[in-house]
Amino acid sequence: MSRIVFNPKILNGKPVIEGTRISVEFIIELLSSGVSINEILQEYPILKKEDILAALKYAAKSLKKEDIIIR
Repeated sequence: MSRIVFNPKILNGKPVIEGTRISVEFIIELLSSGVSINEILQEYPILKKEDILAALKYAAKSLKKEDIIIR
């Protein structure tokens, strides 16, 4: 997951795609709202498919570490 980095000076330390100010959270929100990977890549040409996949992998690993409560 070297494509995902943290810097307290960028988005208050949220995980972002390296070399950008695009957060993992933003990518997940786009995908969950129905935007396709190809559409994201067209809208944000700085990104590569591997960046999107790294964001998904990061999110999945983060969820494994958390206890999720469904109400």
